[in-house]
Amino acid sequence: MEQKVSVEEGYIRIPAGRVVLEGNLLIPEQAKGLVVFAHGSGSSRHSSRNQYVARVLRDSGLATLLFDLLTMDEEAEDLITGRLRFDIGLLAQRLVGTTDWLQSNQATSCLRLGYFGASTGAAAALVAAAEREDIVGAVVSRGGRPDLAESFLGRVKTPTLLIVGGQDFPVIDMNRKALAKLGVEKKLVIVPGATHLFEEPGALEQVAQLASDWFVKHLEPKGLAAVN
Repeated sequence: MEQKVSVEEGYIRIPAGRVVLEGNLLIPEQAKGLVVFAHGSGSSRHSSRNQYVARVLRDSGLATLLFDLLTMDEEAEDLITGRLRFDIGLLAQRLVGTTDWLQSNQATSCLRLGYFGASTGAAAALVAAAEREDIVGAVVSRGGRPDLAESFLGRVKTPTLLIVGGQDFPVIDMNRKALAKLGVEKKLVIVPGATHLFEEPGALEQVAQLASDWFVKHLEPKGLAAVN
């Protein structure tokens, strides 16, 4: 059963430069940390996969923020062009802006942050982690494209877990090469039999448990979480 939430549940709006991003922030009482989700191409904060992982994380005492890196108009454009989902600079900039907003928000400023990135969102998470190394305590990538953050990998100082499906062959190779370039605590876990979206029975459950263990280990509380 999901823990009681210490701030009002639901929808929030996050200023990020010239745009306002939409998200859902949930903070269990005495939260151990806060995990920010950076979804990949063609996905959103309403993704059933990310929502499932978020529930598992909250059951472990972690706060979660699921938010959209693109506005509704940008998402509509991207469905046609596919351009923005690969604009890692833009996505990382939005994630950094959201990170700064969370640090200035009374309810979240005392929580150490982690990033859970999927597909191209994982590349944005690694770039943002390099830019905010003093704030971000852990990164988890699910079926990610860390190769798209190649020029930043050497700068990442945040413990990083890469999770890839055993049948996602091109992405396995990309992650192995990225792992070799990371100079921090790191781990690559290949989930046997899983494809890119981890739709096989039990595959997403493994992802959620791996992510939960990694975040709980690395997101040491900076202080007491804010409560009403």
